[in-house]
Amino acid sequence: MCVSSRAVQECREAAMWEHSCLSAHLGPQTEQQLCEFPAGTMKESLWVLAVTVAAVLSVFLFVTENPFDPTSFLSVEEKKLVAWQRARMQLDPGRTHHLETFKGMQKNSEPLRNVNSRILIGAPPGKKKLLAIGISAAPPPQGSSLVGTLRSLFSASSSSERKHFTVLLHAAGPDPKGSGWPTRMTRNLSALFKPHVQARELVVITTPLASSLPSKDLKDTVGDPPAHVALRSGQNRGYASLMNSATQLADYFLMVEDDVRCAPGFVTQIATAVSAWAHRPWATLEFSRLGLTGKLFRTGDLPRVARFLLLFHREMPCARLLAHLWDLERSTPVQFLPPLFQRSGGSSHFEEEDIGSPSNPAASVHTSLEAANNSVPSSAYSLDESCFCARSAEAGSHLTVVLDTPAQVSRVQVQTGSGPRGENQLKEGHVELGYDSSNRVSDCDDYVLLGPLVDGRLDRRVLSHRAGRKVKCVRVLVTARTPSAVVLRHIRLWAG
Repeated sequence: MCVSSRAVQECREAAMWEHSCLSAHLGPQTEQQLCEFPAGTMKESLWVLAVTVAAVLSVFLFVTENPFDPTSFLSVEEKKLVAWQRARMQLDPGRTHHLETFKGMQKNSEPLRNVNSRILIGAPPGKKKLLAIGISAAPPPQGSSLVGTLRSLFSASSSSERKHFTVLLHAAGPDPKGSGWPTRMTRNLSALFKPHVQARELVVITTPLASSLPSKDLKDTVGDPPAHVALRSGQNRGYASLMNSATQLADYFLMVEDDVRCAPGFVTQIATAVSAWAHRPWATLEFSRLGLTGKLFRTGDLPRVARFLLLFHREMPCARLLAHLWDLERSTPVQFLPPLFQRSGGSSHFEEEDIGSPSNPAASVHTSLEAANNSVPSSAYSLDESCFCARSAEAGSHLTVVLDTPAQVSRVQVQTGSGPRGENQLKEGHVELGYDSSNRVSDCDDYVLLGPLVDGRLDRRVLSHRAGRKVKCVRVLVTARTPSAVVLRHIRLWAG
């Protein structure tokens, strides 16, 4: 006995809501099969169908809540190509999706695991430093620019500043022309920078990345000749290796190319900027306009950045890849001026913008120093030749300039002492910039170090940025007792 066409239609309608999942089971013969069922078994058949629909519904809900990775069946190279195409699309509507895809690729991509570096020169520092300065060098280096860059890094830093950083140099290899460049380079650097190697201030590494990455070529997306593609691939892999190695060496990682010179005191200025931004969100601080040079990262962010560079090591230069990563993560680099690095060659003096004469905006001056010879603290802040004289200076005593209106300060100059021989200098002290969020009248609630007094003097450009806070206080702080008289000749500010 055949079931009525109405019953068959009801069965069809019950199944059509999940037709994509049931179509493999309800084919064109389904109606024929249903019509052949005996009437006595129809209820059992409907019960079986209901159980089937319930099972399919459970699977549907599970898949909805736990979607599978659509690229899970692809090879590593295919995954890279898929993700790269996604990253090149307009990212605003689906930026989160693309970022999640990238994060998933990091976990599943075998070539990004177990990348170990080998030390050629030196040894890692015994304790974690403030800065790891990373340089990637490939054969052949351009003349003596690499040696010049290393000399600049060390000579632009005081002995106390060098205690806070380690230079990590990645030597790309193997040498494609068999010229023995890595061996000659390590031998030369060992001789030229022996004191810095012994002090663990210079470490040279190499990484066998060629064996840990896929050998299949990727399609060039920029249109450069093969030699350029190989060059940027090596640079990206070199910096990825540096980042991987620097993670445990320091709190921050600074990228530097192998043909630059450094501004004197660049370490202290970077430390000052980091201190000012310690509790504010940032992805990278930039202290130069020279491409990769001067980009500062938290070492905790390096594994993610290194993986991104390795994933797309052939597609784009490193600077453009980083720009894509910041776009994916909706991060904006914080740029500081004036730049702390410039290209090698040209003027022997570090280029500085002419910012005119000091302005010394209206301010009050406060001090805990005991005045001598009836001198007044405000004389140290005047633009004439008057000065302030203190009988002595105890550790912790200060002279503080408090601006009536907070201002963007671009340069600070402090000079102490009297006479041609530098008598009465404040030899143990430093200068701090103060910021205020609680509307104090004669002080600030947040101070950051600008720099130490060297031979009783400081002349320092103040790094600024678009979102920078305005300076309210400039404080000269005594760090060790000075039993003799101290003369503060002038404190001069360039403010706008």
